[in-house]
Amino acid sequence: MKSKNSFNSLSKLTTGNKEYNYYSLAEAEKNGLEGISKLPKSLKVLLENLLRYEDDVSVGKNQILAMKEWLNTKTSNTEIAYRPARVLLQDYTGIPAVADLAAMRDLFKKKNKDPNKVNPLSAVDLVIDHSVQVDTNATKDSLEKNVKREFERNGERYEFLKWGAQAFDNFRLIPPGTGICHQVNLEYLSKVAWTTTHDGEEYVYPDTCVGTDSHTTMVNGLSVLAWGVGGIEAEAGMLGEPVSMLIPEVIGFEVTNKMPEGTTATDLVLTVVKQLRDKGVVGKFVEFYGEGLKNLTLADRATIGNMAPEYGATCGFFPVDEETLKYLRFSGRDEETIKLVEDYAKAQGLWASDDIVFTDTVSLDMSTIVPTISGPKRPQDKVLLTEASTDFKKVSKEISKREEPKTVEVKGANHSLSDGDIVIAAITSCTNTSNPKVLIGAGLLAKKADELGLTVKPWVKTSLAPGSQVVTDYLNKAGLSPYLDKLGFNLVGYGCTTCIGNSGPLADNINNAILDNDLLVTSVLSGNRNFEGRISPVVKANYLASPPLVVAYAIAGNMNFDMYKDSLGKSKDGDEVYLKDIWPTNKEIEDTLLTSLNADMFKSRYENVAQGPKEWQDINIEPGSIYEWDDGSSYVKRPPFFDNMTDDPEGFKEIKDARPLVILGDSITTDHISPAGSIPKDSPTGDYFMKYQIQPKDFNSYGARRGNHEVMMRGTFGNIRVKNEMAPGTEGGFTKIYPEGKDATVFDAVTEYKKRGTPLVVFGGKLYGSGSSRDWAAKGSQLLGIKLVIVESFERIHRSNLVGMGILPLEFTQGMDRHKLNLKGSELVTVLGIEEGVNPKQIVKVEIKYADGTAKTIETVCRIDTASEIEYYKNGGILQYVLRNML
Repeated sequence: MKSKNSFNSLSKLTTGNKEYNYYSLAEAEKNGLEGISKLPKSLKVLLENLLRYEDDVSVGKNQILAMKEWLNTKTSNTEIAYRPARVLLQDYTGIPAVADLAAMRDLFKKKNKDPNKVNPLSAVDLVIDHSVQVDTNATKDSLEKNVKREFERNGERYEFLKWGAQAFDNFRLIPPGTGICHQVNLEYLSKVAWTTTHDGEEYVYPDTCVGTDSHTTMVNGLSVLAWGVGGIEAEAGMLGEPVSMLIPEVIGFEVTNKMPEGTTATDLVLTVVKQLRDKGVVGKFVEFYGEGLKNLTLADRATIGNMAPEYGATCGFFPVDEETLKYLRFSGRDEETIKLVEDYAKAQGLWASDDIVFTDTVSLDMSTIVPTISGPKRPQDKVLLTEASTDFKKVSKEISKREEPKTVEVKGANHSLSDGDIVIAAITSCTNTSNPKVLIGAGLLAKKADELGLTVKPWVKTSLAPGSQVVTDYLNKAGLSPYLDKLGFNLVGYGCTTCIGNSGPLADNINNAILDNDLLVTSVLSGNRNFEGRISPVVKANYLASPPLVVAYAIAGNMNFDMYKDSLGKSKDGDEVYLKDIWPTNKEIEDTLLTSLNADMFKSRYENVAQGPKEWQDINIEPGSIYEWDDGSSYVKRPPFFDNMTDDPEGFKEIKDARPLVILGDSITTDHISPAGSIPKDSPTGDYFMKYQIQPKDFNSYGARRGNHEVMMRGTFGNIRVKNEMAPGTEGGFTKIYPEGKDATVFDAVTEYKKRGTPLVVFGGKLYGSGSSRDWAAKGSQLLGIKLVIVESFERIHRSNLVGMGILPLEFTQGMDRHKLNLKGSELVTVLGIEEGVNPKQIVKVEIKYADGTAKTIETVCRIDTASEIEYYKNGGILQYVLRNML
């Protein structure tokens, strides 16, 4: 709080009977920052942050003035240092983060430094939410059995996290079984106006955070500026390193009118995703405004905020207004906090208004929203519900290569299985389970369906995994849980299940029928992710839909079903039943909500949130500041990133005669690079487990194994759906070793290249690294020996993660791409001039030598975007940079 305060902005705010210090934007505007009242609200949050941390070292006066200049240019090349109030972790990314911190303490101890100096400097919350799997479903004891199996699988991980909670300061742990981190963030952790005490005085400032999950953006619906970063950046942020970023462009998204009867927030957000993907908002902020805001509940806004990664933006921000206060009160926050939020937002100019300057604007008339799904491979692949069945017929032919659907008998069952059959129907994910309207809607639809005698098809695996325990409370109070149970949507756990690939196994006879006959089966989930290979290894087409539609599709049983024309079945009276007959009205949903959800539910659920279930309470750990690594653990191993770290930075290293490891196409996700789901038996990871006598039933998932770098290395580029153009006709982690041209798995090729001392390069197309903020996509690449990634364009988080691991990201220029270079994988690649240094976004020449002796030199753009990132790269990575400074 010791700001240089060039603009005399430190002021007093009295609210209730308390007085707070705050850095006033209104005062700064009077004292040299003319016009900033018209900045987007999201940029005002960044500007306040700069005013508060101005020190002439990381934050200088010129950075603050650049915010004023932004009003004229509506874009900026100025790099700023941004310090969020807190960091949010989930356990998949949290475990490697804690492991890295523990390894840093080892290094401090080795160098005779105080290991307790390695400690989070800002508040850190880790929510264990990604580890429950749907092993058991559609039974009244599904939750109990899944929790039991969760603790059996993850005992080593949970002991490690419990050790971390006692070892590190400013580190709070939310036990498993509480809910999804983003919904816990929304309902409990967030304050909107954050406070702290400094030198005996109270300060208030905007609540902000970064998180190690890309859907951290969900809390922007509550006016908390937040986005996903890689675990690498988050660790650096915990240790006091600011987020280095360029002042972003801000796209204003105007919403007008209200959604029509029969549509849901899911239909709205899938429309927004498509509209903004078409607009192109990667690396930009999106800020929502307009008279339509009053028709969006906080839960609707959170749904839109959640899917910012799907529309490509850094975040989708909503301003503070009456709905914000209403939600804070509704979710059990105290009146003192709510009053502070209102007074501070109004004093600071963060309250909703329309007199704002944006880089550009788009508009959506919400009255035009119609029922929508998206798939089969990406969230932005919007499909109108009216066209879903005809669209799937085209998809089916493209993927299955069959003109007509194939049907086979299922052994031991009295039904067959066909192309298009839905084998997974899951109400899951933070996207929708924060929204009581759609969950009440799903319950009412289930009630009507059951009363008419409709049932779910026997081949559909159904599940309900809410993001919060409060969901169970209001479904129970509304009397809707029994009807969801009757249709197989029994509670399976509180956490991120199907969306992250924890959908669990299908019945053996269903699984065998699919694999033995190469059937094109499908899934429908109320999630935000449907990337290839993510939901289930045997499901090739996955669709996102609202919770009520998930239930309806489970009854229909096949994606060829026309929801507008086809009958869902016959009623008890023998009448045909259609979707319109069971779809709840808006009034029915609203009336049910009014009588079933209240603030006391939130208060009681979060009152003893740190306690956790009995299984968590029974975990005993040996306290201490240094972790005693267990060589026999297959879940947690000491990470190797700081082994042999020199005292001084390595500087720019020559990249000469690198061999291509993989050549990939467009929209390669971090799932393709580093899968999160199930681990195949026939894979390098499977072979590794067999050596340690770990049976397939105990493999768990790649996500759960992120504390073991040996597993993650073997999984890198091992997604079952990844297609390497160097190995045509294959799917999965296959490549060729050159100059021999020998077929090999990616990991075996890497092992051979390491023996030869050969650096490696990856080539790709557009939007390389889209998807989750998965630090292991970069960590795994570094451990494989990849020095260089050359693509047509990067998604934001993965690009910064690559730099954070000391990997050079380059982009083709002048329309050049891998096809025009006629790459086969036998080439040798040399970066010309990198050893002399590089500037942000400068042109870098790359020489490509072909197997026939010819060579070509091309120009690329270096995507090290800021001066800080240059320092990270010279140090071999951001964590090495932070460590050297600490030492």
